[in-house]
Amino acid sequence: MLSRTVFFSALFLLLPLLSGASANVVDRSVAVVNDDTITLSEVNEFGQPLFKKVADEVPADRREAALQEARLAVIDKLIEKKLIVQEAKKFGLLVNDQEVETAFQRILANSKTTEEQFRKDIAAEGMSEKQYREGLREQILSSKLINHEVRTKVVIADSAVRDYYNTHYITVAEGGEYYLKQIGCIWGTATPSGATPSQEEAKQKIEKAHALATKGKDFKELAKEYSDLPSATEGGDLGHFQQDEMAPFIRDAVIHLKPGEVSPIVEHDNAYHFFKLVSHQQGQAVAQEPFDEVKEQIREKLYQQALEQRFKDWLTSIREKAYIKVL
Repeated sequence: MLSRTVFFSALFLLLPLLSGASANVVDRSVAVVNDDTITLSEVNEFGQPLFKKVADEVPADRREAALQEARLAVIDKLIEKKLIVQEAKKFGLLVNDQEVETAFQRILANSKTTEEQFRKDIAAEGMSEKQYREGLREQILSSKLINHEVRTKVVIADSAVRDYYNTHYITVAEGGEYYLKQIGCIWGTATPSGATPSQEEAKQKIEKAHALATKGKDFKELAKEYSDLPSATEGGDLGHFQQDEMAPFIRDAVIHLKPGEVSPIVEHDNAYHFFKLVSHQQGQAVAQEPFDEVKEQIREKLYQQALEQRFKDWLTSIREKAYIKVL
C-alpha cells in the first residue's frame, strides 16, 4: 500500500506537522470546514517550512505579500486534509497503531537507517517522532480512502494501452534504415558520475552489461545504469541511420544483426561499445520497443494519469458539497 502512496503524499502535502509555533501566540480559528475548524497554530505548524523558505528567499519589499499568499495556500491544503479525514470517518476507515508501526519500520528499511539515526534526522527538521507518526497515520488513512473511493474505480482498457503505444512507440522508417541502441563504457577520462575508470574497469563493466543484455534484460534500463555515453539518459537510443550514415565500427558491428539482437563488444577510441538492432525496415512502421516489453509500463503511466485526474474530480465534488469558510 505504501509504495503507491508516495504519489498521493506529495499531491496532498500530507506531511508530518512540524513544531515551532510560538507559545505566546493566542490561538484562534482561521477557517471552518463543515463541523471542524482550522486553527492558527495548525497553520503555523503545517506551514512552517514554507514560511521559512519565503522568509529566507523573498526580498524584503515583497515578503509580506508572499507570506500572505503562502498562508492562504497552507489553509487551502489544510482544508483538503480536513475533508479527507471527514470522508474517511463517514466510511468507518481507521488506522491502528500497528499499521503505523509497520509503515514506520518499512520506511526505516527502505531508507537503510536505524531508528536512532532517523530520529536525529527528523529532529534536525524540527520534528519529533510522535509528530512524524501522526503525519504517517494521516497518509495511511488517506490512502485507504483513495482505495475506497478513487483507485478501485480506475480501469485502463487494453485498447487505451495499444493506442498510446501506437502513438508514442511507433515510427515509420525510411528505406533501409537501421534503428539502433547503444551502451558504451569509457576509460581514461571522467564519466558522468565523476569517476575516471581504468581500461580494465571499463572492460569489466561493459562485459557485465553485455551479458545481461544478451540474456534479454531491459536494454533501456541497462543503458541508464551502465553506459557512460550521452545516449544513456535516453536509454541508449541512437535513432535511425541509413547504412552509409553509420561510422564504420558501428556498421561492422550491426550489419549482420537481426532485429532484437545484440552486437559483440567492440573497442573504439577510449571506449568499449555494443549495440542493439531494434529494427531494420524499409518504409514500414517500426516499433521502438516490443509491445509486450512496455505494455505494463504504459498501463501504469496511464493509470497514474487517470488516478490523478479522478482524485482531482473527486476532491472538487466533496469541496462543492462542504461548508467551507475562511475567516
